[in-house]
Amino acid sequence: MSQSNSNLFSKLTEILSETAGAASGVKKEIEIIVKSQVEKLLNDFDVVQRDEFDLIKEMLIKEREKSALLEKKLNEIEKKLKKRNFTK
Repeated sequence: MSQSNSNLFSKLTEILSETAGAASGVKKEIEIIVKSQVEKLLNDFDVVQRDEFDLIKEMLIKEREKSALLEKKLNEIEKKLKKRNFTK
């Protein structure tokens, strides 16, 4: 009886291992399909990718800095022009 129980548990363990392996394969297939569908959906919505967003964000920050610097220089030039006009 002990050997038949051991044999039964051995077979049961084998079946469970195979089932777990098959379930793992199915899980991977489902993940691939879902990822593919999500990417397709995002492309249909014309969503920008993260790396593109970060690049444009950096460009915008630099342009803001340049704009602030140019605005400051313009204000200084306008002050100088006003002083010249008052001294004439």
